[in-house]
This record gives sequence, C-alpha cells and structure tokens, in this order.
Amino acid sequence: MFFAAIAAVLGMLALTAGPAFAAEDDPYRISGNVQLDGQPLEGVVLVVDGPGGEQEATTDANGQWRVGVPERDDYTVTLDESTLPEGIAVVDPEDESPNEKEVTVGAGGRVTVNFFIGEGERNVTSVWDQFLQRTVQGLNFGLMLGLAAVGLSLVFGTTGISNFAHGEMVTFGAVAASFLVSAASLSLPLWIGLPLAVVVSALFGLILDVILWRPLRRKRVGVVQLMIVSIGLSLALRYIYQFFIGGGTTQLPYATVPKIPFGPIQLSVIDIASIVISILVIVGFALWLTYSRLGKATRAISDNSSLASASGIDVDHVVRIVWIVAAGLAGLAGVLYAYYRPGIKWDMGAQILLLMFAAVTLGGLGTAFGALIGSLIVGVLVEVSGLWIPDDLRYAGALVILIVILLFRPQGILGRRERIG
Repeated sequence: MFFAAIAAVLGMLALTAGPAFAAEDDPYRISGNVQLDGQPLEGVVLVVDGPGGEQEATTDANGQWRVGVPERDDYTVTLDESTLPEGIAVVDPEDESPNEKEVTVGAGGRVTVNFFIGEGERNVTSVWDQFLQRTVQGLNFGLMLGLAAVGLSLVFGTTGISNFAHGEMVTFGAVAASFLVSAASLSLPLWIGLPLAVVVSALFGLILDVILWRPLRRKRVGVVQLMIVSIGLSLALRYIYQFFIGGGTTQLPYATVPKIPFGPIQLSVIDIASIVISILVIVGFALWLTYSRLGKATRAISDNSSLASASGIDVDHVVRIVWIVAAGLAGLAGVLYAYYRPGIKWDMGAQILLLMFAAVTLGGLGTAFGALIGSLIVGVLVEVSGLWIPDDLRYAGALVILIVILLFRPQGILGRRERIG
C-alpha cells in the first residue's frame, strides 16, 4: 500500500517514461573532424558531457574522432585547447566560447561536430581570478546545499533519524518543477510553477510522515531500524524516479543563459537569483526557528524531547511540521540544484547526499545553524579544490577536510559534547 501511494504521487509527476542507459554497445554516436587549413590535427582531446557522464576522445592521424553515447539527448562537446599546437586556438568571432558546442543527438542517432581552428591567442585566466570565481560558485552551491542540510539536521535533532532518503526529497523537488513548467507537461509560468513545486514537495513530506514515519514513531521503532527503513525508502524512490523519467538528463526552461561579468567573476541571472532566494529563505527560516512558537518548540525538542513533552509541547505535531518544512526546503534545494548542475537526473539527490551529511556533521549534529555553516564550508571547499585536484575527486576532498576537523572537534563546529555518543 505504501509503495502504491508513492507510485501514484510520482505518476502524477511523470515527465515521460524513458529507457535507462544502454546495456552494452552505445547505439548513438557523436563524431567530427579537427583540421587546420585543411590539414588534420592529431592528438587533440575532446570531452563529451551528457547522459552517461563525461567521455574523452582523441583525434587520429586523419583528425577524426568519435564517441558512442547511450541515448538521444543534449550533449556538450568541449575541445581542450591545451592539446592544440602552440599558437593555435579555436576561433569564431560570433561565439564567446568557440571551443564548446551544444549538440543534440536526434532521431538519426548521429551528429557531427566540427571546430574552426586558426592562429590566435588563447584566453588564459589567472589562478587568482579562478579562485575568486570558484569561491563565489562555492558560496552559491553551499547556500543551496544548506537549504537541504538544514532540513536534514532538523529531522535528526527532533527524531534522531539519519534520513538517507533526504537526497531523494531533493530530487523530488526538481522532478516536480520539471513536470509543472516544462513544455511537454503543464507548461506553467516559472513564477507559478517553481514555488508550486516547493509546495508539492512539502506535501510529499506530509504524505511520507502520515503513511510511514508517524506509524513507526507510535510503534516506538528504534533509531537504527528507522535508519534502515530510510535507506530502503531511498533506494525505492530512486528507482521509481528512474522508471518514470528515464536515465537521461532533463533541463528546466532557461537553464542556459549568458554570464554577466563582475570584474573577474562571471554570474548569470539564474546564479544571482539562486543566491538571493537562498539567502532570503535561510534568513526567514532562522527568524522562524528563533522567534516563532513552533520554532522554539522545535529547538526544545531537539535539546531534550522528553523534557519538552513533559512541559506540554505536542511533540508529534511539531515533528510533523519538521518533516513538512524539511521536505519543502529539500524541494527548493532540488529546484536550485537543477539550475546549478544544470539538469535533472533520477539520482541527482543521491550524488550530494554524503555532502549533506558532511555539512550536518561538520556543523554539529542536530543544530540547524551548524548545518548551514557546515554547508557553506563544504560548498566552497568542493569548488575551490577543483583548482588543484581532478573534478571527479573534489567531493572526496571535502570529506577529507571533514575528517581532519572532526579529529580536533568531534562534536562539530556548533555541536555540544553531550550530543555525541
């Protein structure tokens, strides 16, 4: 009955049913030529990014290259200019990023990408400018990560549950937004569809509490058992998402917009809107948690649930509100993360779940403000570390910093020692 209800909710939000990744040989192909004045260039590296992850191709002696891709979808092809001969660059006066092209593999299953190669100067960005750009990107990422991590911390503080399904709540918000605003579905205006996606996410949190978490609380199921239930729920939701939306990547409207330069820093309108929305929501949440009656009750339960209950606080009612708020914040984080990546994928929330736990642990278990601080630290570390380590390892770099900090302060930045152990 429970999973039937989940499937019914997701059925309403289904975009289009699609296949997952190709099982063996990729049936579709992106190929092209790299030539200079009609002469082939050998050893030039191209990176194709899209469904299935990043793939590299190197031109052969004839200047030709090709990459197999798993499905018909949008892909980004980037030519690595550092592999071109000295004094040679990709030139196109009408294109600000001539070494990067967006292509779509259509019904034919084949697409060709060629680059204009000529003599020119490569734009080289200094390490300091890159550091500033990545720091701002890290703050943006940290703020949206903080929206999700604060909800995760609230749930842990009031119930003691380490909710491994919280990443799927992030994905749910993005999927709901895509269903509401995409041209293939309801096609609502962004200013209606995106807030409505957050509301739907909050309602989904309420449904989960009514169907699953509240009955388990009343049966006094142990924390370890609840954690295992959350892991099972995470796996179930993840593959239900894949069943309904497929294994590809879906874009929200206006996912790609031009960047606006602010000195060495470049931000798009979406980046600026994401930062402003995150800050406003976090400030509003902080005021609610600090001054409202429900917020004070939430903090009281987080500090001592038994004492709060003895003081007349309706613990079950407050916990339900916490689940709703946490799901709404996670849904908003999912919408913003879909623009940050950019794109919506069935496992996008699971990809940042460990970062959310790292932020919560770093800030202090059960402390919402600590989760926010931890998220900002993790977000900046993830982005800035990309200057020195491969992008595939940048998440691991943030987790290493977490381990080092916890060696010196096991309770986290704002945690208290009595909460540990």
